[in-house]
Amino acid sequence: MVDTHTHLHFHQFDLDREDILRSFEKDGISFVINVGVNLEDSKRALELAEKFENVFVAVGVHPHDSKDAPEDLEKKLREFAFSERVVAVGETGLDFYRNLSPREIQVEIFERHLSIAQELNLPVIVHVREAYKEAHEILKKFPGMRGVVHSFSANYTWARKFLDLGFHLGVGGPITYPKNEELRDVVRKVGLDFLLLETDCPFLPPQPFRGKRNEPRYLKFVLEEVSKLTGFPPVVVDEVTTENAKRLFGKVSR
Repeated sequence: MVDTHTHLHFHQFDLDREDILRSFEKDGISFVINVGVNLEDSKRALELAEKFENVFVAVGVHPHDSKDAPEDLEKKLREFAFSERVVAVGETGLDFYRNLSPREIQVEIFERHLSIAQELNLPVIVHVREAYKEAHEILKKFPGMRGVVHSFSANYTWARKFLDLGFHLGVGGPITYPKNEELRDVVRKVGLDFLLLETDCPFLPPQPFRGKRNEPRYLKFVLEEVSKLTGFPPVVVDEVTTENAKRLFGKVSR
């Protein structure tokens, strides 16, 4: 399995991070994309990726932190991208639910991330909450952009719009929540070809572990739910979503 969205450098893993990383083979994890949420955080994520061969990294500024993005954001992202461990820009996007940064600044910083991703020929990891219309309108300005709408949480109509732009959908623990029939409907209709599995650990654990720290090894619960919804055996879900991840995050297959 491939966990396409982790935050293993966060403090929640300070006591057992290396144990978790060394357990990947036993837990059925081939590699993970470890995701930064601001520039200092991205540096820590990259330092971790440089120590472990099955950890790759995405670098960027989360919409919550957009107000603190530096003027030389593009320069910093270019410098990060010199590392072969960097396979994506992000996570970036829009969060109009919590609005921890002003909306107009979120939009500006999102567009700057997309521009530098285009320049660097890297995919983007996009965070969207209560802003699917606005995010879609922005992404349409960048034809040919590759990426994933991380932790997708809208309906099939919106799923189709992002798929039509060539984006993948990231699905994690929330697909196992009893009340989340809308997301299960999306997965049934979308199928496997543009689906990526993720945990977003330490957040959003699957149903059996709600209220606890999420971990990459819990990705199997997401895979099993996708298998039930699509009718494909778990081994097929694993193979297809792994190939999707390798195709999108091209450097990981080198």
